[in-house]
Amino acid sequence: MGGVPCIRGTRIPVVTLIGMLAAGLDTPAILAEYPELTETDVRAALEFAALVIEDLPPSVPGSP
Repeated sequence: MGGVPCIRGTRIPVVTLIGMLAAGLDTPAILAEYPELTETDVRAALEFAALVIEDLPPSVPGSP
């Protein structure tokens, strides 16, 4: 996947799961769409996203 972070043992990008959650889908709906995933995979995607955001430099107020 060209270095795109994916869910372990799949070619499903983490950003796909995060986007589905942001769009309002819940874990059961995601698991219905991707039956090879588990609830643990969905939680791990959220944890990964949180760690990535945590590592971002702080933004400067008023900057784009």
